[in-house]
Amino acid sequence: MTGAERIAEFAAHTLKGSVPAPVLDAAHLHFLDALGVGIASSTVGDNAGWAAAASAGSASLLLGGTAEPGAAAMINGALIHALEYDDTHIASVVHGSAVSAPLALAVTQMSGASGRDLILAYIIAWEVAIRIGLAVPGGFQARGFQVTSVGGAIGAAAAAGQVIGLDTECAVSAIGIAGGQASGTLAFLADGAMSKALNPGWAARTGIEAVRLAKAGMTGPSSVLESTFGVMNAFAGRSEGLEAQLATLGEEWLLPQAAFKVYPCCHYIHPFLEAVAQVMAQGVNASNVISLTAFVPPPAAPLICEPWSRRQAPVSGYDGKWGLAYCMALLLVDGHVDVASFESAPRTDVVAVARRMMWKPLQDHGFPYRFAAQIDVETSRGQISAQINQVRGAPDRPLMVEDICNKFATNVGRKFSAERVGDLEDIILNIYDAGDMGQLTALLRS
Repeated sequence: MTGAERIAEFAAHTLKGSVPAPVLDAAHLHFLDALGVGIASSTVGDNAGWAAAASAGSASLLLGGTAEPGAAAMINGALIHALEYDDTHIASVVHGSAVSAPLALAVTQMSGASGRDLILAYIIAWEVAIRIGLAVPGGFQARGFQVTSVGGAIGAAAAAGQVIGLDTECAVSAIGIAGGQASGTLAFLADGAMSKALNPGWAARTGIEAVRLAKAGMTGPSSVLESTFGVMNAFAGRSEGLEAQLATLGEEWLLPQAAFKVYPCCHYIHPFLEAVAQVMAQGVNASNVISLTAFVPPPAAPLICEPWSRRQAPVSGYDGKWGLAYCMALLLVDGHVDVASFESAPRTDVVAVARRMMWKPLQDHGFPYRFAAQIDVETSRGQISAQINQVRGAPDRPLMVEDICNKFATNVGRKFSAERVGDLEDIILNIYDAGDMGQLTALLRS
């Protein structure tokens, strides 16, 4: 079978069959986290006007109100990704929920499907995107593409096709169509533009539109992934790892390996913030830091270290989310890094601390299978160091369920009352048993 045929087969089997309980449990927690992040994002001033880009319709917007399903998936995906607070499968570097959550929400509302269909569609989209990223670890990013958006479009089409009820031939065509429209570059890095947030939202929309087109009779190439001009060769430079990754679909479940984020900034920065927190616990603060050297995995450096002068003094709060020096300085100055940390323009007091920092390559880093960090800090009291071998929130350093629910409550509490937060949490964590989307829809829209 071609890759598209294998994916379509997996998606059909998953929607009609059963999924192991640990995978369902993980899916509910990740879906909860994603909607919480998206709702928090809807309260940020720079994001509040995005609903104006969506045409009218019946699918829920996390900003409130409704939009046409494809547009709702696009806007909601952008909201979930905009804070850089959404989950990541570390080894594949896939931000799966930013595609899977808006896709599943929109397509189930569009088709009148159940909560079971929502969760299974969410899982399908996640599992497919992870496999595409793992087929060529780091390959998409090395060529300037975000694997979340490229692989996400394929997963979105596979999931949406099953909820809509496409037959096998049409489902394969939908995947082929989505592959032909997949996109998402890292060009935003040049000037800190906000368009990176749109990448997963566009992937979710691509999945919905591809399914609509396939249902209407348009065909797509079944070899869209592995052919000479297919997705893998065009975006990642090679395709030989794909077959082995797709072979385990439905047998080995990878969504439970996805990591929750603790800070609303680039995930590569998180272990450095942990290291800074460790030295702060030993008495280090912004006033007594003379210099700080961060040892960074070279594959991560282009995103969080280059150019260093801008990673010390970003051009906007949003740009600061990729500033390794700026984020570490924020923690040293304020004692915390949260959503509000990036809502205002970069602060001169934080930049002044960031300018005392430099970076060097980290050896034996294990990237991308683990996110590691090391810092050496020269202080007025002497030198102190800290090292993190794997970021907190990863499967081998998991967050507690209580931590995830507290993050959700804090995020959603930016918009809704404590009572509404509790109602949303209860509905989302039990969504698999919901016969329809009525309760969730009502709470999101009002």
